[in-house]
Amino acid sequence: MSDPTRLTLAEARDAVRSKSISSLELTQAHLDAVAKARLLNAYVTETPDRALAMAKASDERIAKGEGGALEGLPLGIKDLYATEGVHTQACSHILDGFKPKYESTVSSQLWRDGAVLLGKLNMDEFAMGSSNETSFYGPVASPWLPPNWTKEQGLAALGGNRQGLLVPGGSSGGSASAVAAHLCLAATATDTGGSIRQPAAFTGTVGIKPTYGRCSRWGLVAFASSLDQAGPITRTVRDCAIMMRSMAGFDPKDTTSVDTPVPDYEQAIGASVRGMKIGIPREYRVDGMSDEIEALWQKGIDWLRDAGAEIVDISLPHTKTALPAYYIVAPAEASSNLARYDGVRYGLREQGRDIVDMYEKTRAKGFGKEVRRRIMIGTYVLSAGYYDAYYVRAQKIRTLIKRDFEIAYADGVDAILTPATPSAAFGIGEKAGADPIEMYLNDIFTVTVNMAGLPGIAVPGGLSSEGLPLGLQLIGKPFDESTLFSLAEVIERAAGRITLPNAWWAD
Repeated sequence: MSDPTRLTLAEARDAVRSKSISSLELTQAHLDAVAKARLLNAYVTETPDRALAMAKASDERIAKGEGGALEGLPLGIKDLYATEGVHTQACSHILDGFKPKYESTVSSQLWRDGAVLLGKLNMDEFAMGSSNETSFYGPVASPWLPPNWTKEQGLAALGGNRQGLLVPGGSSGGSASAVAAHLCLAATATDTGGSIRQPAAFTGTVGIKPTYGRCSRWGLVAFASSLDQAGPITRTVRDCAIMMRSMAGFDPKDTTSVDTPVPDYEQAIGASVRGMKIGIPREYRVDGMSDEIEALWQKGIDWLRDAGAEIVDISLPHTKTALPAYYIVAPAEASSNLARYDGVRYGLREQGRDIVDMYEKTRAKGFGKEVRRRIMIGTYVLSAGYYDAYYVRAQKIRTLIKRDFEIAYADGVDAILTPATPSAAFGIGEKAGADPIEMYLNDIFTVTVNMAGLPGIAVPGGLSSEGLPLGLQLIGKPFDESTLFSLAEVIERAAGRITLPNAWWAD
């Protein structure tokens, strides 16, 4: 096998099961690829010894005719997931040195099914960001070269401050970059306002944000508890379905986990979509959307229509209020969740004159600029005199957003098709400047899904005129991820697989 890292998750699964390649060989190939790609900064911690030990154990199980659904398959894990005895810091200085004595439910289910841990993936600090530039460990570079850049320019930027290289999206930028660059077969990610779907769209990968409650949040470092949801980023829709089967499931340790059966999502791949009704929301045609995104959206409509789906115009009238409401609800919950980081029990501790001074110095040094900004916003909207004016109103708007979707689905719509992002990937340093609002607008097509608790999937739809990936988004009914996989596979088949031309960073 010339290069095992070029296999999809499904192909690697079949190869390992048939013993045409061992898990040890597959894992070593990925460890070698990770070592050659360190300048991309996708991984913050590599676990080669653990990976090889897990791979060896998988090969022994396979030799006995045993093994789980992901037996012997090397994965990357976002740094937001607690991994027992392994670096888990949400890419924040305030959790410096933290190695939990417990395992997140989702990652434990992956190990239960035989997966192999390659390491922990970079991310925006506490998942707050849309470009993976807020990480304490520095920005992640997308494996896609900027338009008209030569390999030499890319290598020079990687060796410097990475300015001008493309962002992989955020907050799950390390996950998206690693999957696109073939540094793991698949990766875990999380989505609070688009942090799976936007990076997937930017890197030509597939990412699904499941229904709220479908995957356990136990062992995830919390950002905004009513919005956060675990999910995978992969290179194909089939791979996404395979990962979801292992990641999903009821967890009594998570009070928001929903006790409902988990289908075999892979069976949805290739299923007919004939007769399905696909909604096209008129409110998603926002001011400033490029002709290129509009054209991509029309292609997606045509592909689904050609597959036998019925296309209908729908209205989601409260779409325009989603982004401002989200940026009240999410910071409010963040300010509460992040209050636990005080330097007393774990992580960073700065010395102070007294305990209050220690708190202040620890939090000032431990949190980055974007996290401090959101804590301040959240504290403000929850304060006396502003709680009703901001937070309560935002929650009322959230209810109206959810109702918009419920009305559309009650009218017979099976899923909704929209763009995933308002543009292709932008450059590192391009938007992380004076105006944070410009960065927040990257989530304009995705935050409604989190506010309503719905499933949404991003699938590559093609390349921009400059040769960069563009994605489409499908939004489904609660706990109907199977329909999204069927529809996304139609788009994937029509658009064709999007893969990187070459591993320019490894030369």
